[in-house]
Amino acid sequence: MTTRRQVLATVCALTVIVNVPVAVRSQPSASTRRIGFISPGGTAVVESFRASLADLGYMDGRDIHIDFRAANGQLDRLPELAGELVGLKVDVIAVVGAVTARAVQKATTSIPIVFAIVVDPVADRVVASTDRPGGNMSGVTSFDPQQARMQISLLKEAVPSLERVAILWDLGVSELLTHANEEAARSLGLRPQSFGVRGPTPDIDGAFAAMLSEHAGAVLVLEEPITVVHRKRIAELANAHRLPSMFARDWMDAGGLMAYGTSVVEAVRRMAGFVDRILKGASVGDLPVETVTRQELVLNVKTAREIDLTFPPDLLKRANTIVR
Repeated sequence: MTTRRQVLATVCALTVIVNVPVAVRSQPSASTRRIGFISPGGTAVVESFRASLADLGYMDGRDIHIDFRAANGQLDRLPELAGELVGLKVDVIAVVGAVTARAVQKATTSIPIVFAIVVDPVADRVVASTDRPGGNMSGVTSFDPQQARMQISLLKEAVPSLERVAILWDLGVSELLTHANEEAARSLGLRPQSFGVRGPTPDIDGAFAAMLSEHAGAVLVLEEPITVVHRKRIAELANAHRLPSMFARDWMDAGGLMAYGTSVVEAVRRMAGFVDRILKGASVGDLPVETVTRQELVLNVKTAREIDLTFPPDLLKRANTIVR
């Protein structure tokens, strides 16, 4: 017969197991391949990465062990996180963003590094060439020279009276993307107004106060670490001030008005393919950089109603996804 004391002992033991961190509970065996993953933002992307590896036959905890680190917008922590993974002697390190790639690149010249969401790998000094990267790094870019112009053009189509567009960006990364969007805005006859915020506690409220004082007619939110981490607060403020907003494709969950671009999920899926080839013996420096080219438009009709805006019928017809 099971006694009350035995039942309590079992419950306590299970409670201890549940509260032990995943990294402790699932220590890799000697035969398990170890993969490091660093995100400058939060945890969303690693789940897509894990699922993509599973599709390729790698089960986390069986064939591989993923050591995950997230900076949560605190970019000054990236060198520390990179050092941790190098110290663990992982077989390969997957990274998101150019600033993360450079931090890991400084930490190791021998461990293969695979990147995603790097705007321009050559301009960002991540690889020497996209055809033959050399060194210990290659990966996936979603760079489209026309994306900045297209995002702003779509905003202008949704808001015909638009004259000034605010560009919200992360002061912790390079200004490459910011400058591309400023140039795109000017080419369309608009006046760009750039507002940078810095982690870990960005003054987003202050940025919006500045936008309003400068009479911005819409806000373009760049796909950068701190803006991704705080995207829901950004959308909340934009909607509260009836300011039409444009986000990157995969961050429409923030509740903004529009989103356009390539998919982070697709880039991460391809990054898993790089890891697969490396684990099977390929040299990362010989793998050409791949480009994600499929663009998608998402429109949020619910948010449009909230800010008293009506999408033109032609724009609605072109949307890949409509949120109602």
